[in-house]
Amino acid sequence: MVHERQAEGGTLEIEFSAEDVARTRFAVSPLWEVVASVRVLKGADEQGLHRRWAEQVRPLLAAAKLDLAPLFCLINVPTVGIPGFLVPPPTTPQPSLEVELATLRSTPPELLHTKSPGAQPGVAALREDPKRGLGRLAEVIAAYWDVALAPYWPRILTLFEGDILHRAKHFAEGGARRLLDDLDPQLTWDSGTLQLARRCTRGALQLDGRGLLLVPSVFVWPRIFSTFGCKDWQPTLRYPPRGIGTLWEQRPPPHSHALAGVLGRTRALLLAELAAPASTTDLARRIGLSPGGVSQHLTALRTAGLVSAHRTGRVVLYARTRVGEALVRG
Repeated sequence: MVHERQAEGGTLEIEFSAEDVARTRFAVSPLWEVVASVRVLKGADEQGLHRRWAEQVRPLLAAAKLDLAPLFCLINVPTVGIPGFLVPPPTTPQPSLEVELATLRSTPPELLHTKSPGAQPGVAALREDPKRGLGRLAEVIAAYWDVALAPYWPRILTLFEGDILHRAKHFAEGGARRLLDDLDPQLTWDSGTLQLARRCTRGALQLDGRGLLLVPSVFVWPRIFSTFGCKDWQPTLRYPPRGIGTLWEQRPPPHSHALAGVLGRTRALLLAELAAPASTTDLARRIGLSPGGVSQHLTALRTAGLVSAHRTGRVVLYARTRVGEALVRG
């Protein structure tokens, strides 16, 4: 079971040995972002941090007419627990969603359980025919990803990579103390122990030489989620990355003479306008060109690897790739 942590009540003391410090690492998880983003769509974003994203995604999901019940029934709000088998900790620093879904499909039947009352009917249905149920669940997650997260993933991944680079610099400058003490206000480092504020209980946890897996997540703020119960998995903390408050900001399109000199003014403007995924018609309205003209420019940008296309029902949304993001930011 994956649990939510908030600064209310007791403190969990996570004890580190030298081996634990040596095995502590970072990773990102597309599958976790799927699950955490579903929590947001189901009402977990009380502060409205992801409101702009949700307002864009909800009509797209409706237009796609996806049957998301196999996924949504496993994620309940305000229940804080998430079935652990749904989000196994990534084993590599940056796995693709396909790799994580392959792990999900191969989940042993004995791991298909949950303590969350709301999720128990969905888990029971999976246990009736694990191979078929997990296969269907993976298909639903992939379809949801294509609509709700794939167009935004370059932006999200850029935020993750910047956060991890910042943490790595802190580790180089001040070791584990500097790294872990600066991770989140709910976490403090003291004499080889990481203290995590918990909602209700307190106690001590030994990592037993497995180290700690740190996973930045845009959809968890202001919470921290932890996974400590499974002996076969590395203990995991999922925390909000730095700069999360600016993720969905609509910034004025930057005017870059240098980029326009390479791509041409119109293509540079189109790339700048794709701060959020948009359709050809929407872009044409914004920059004052015909849809046909915009389509030609988008095709060129896509061929160059600067833009990607994502079909949602009858609409095709264009989004910047990581290369496109880097060019605009530069």
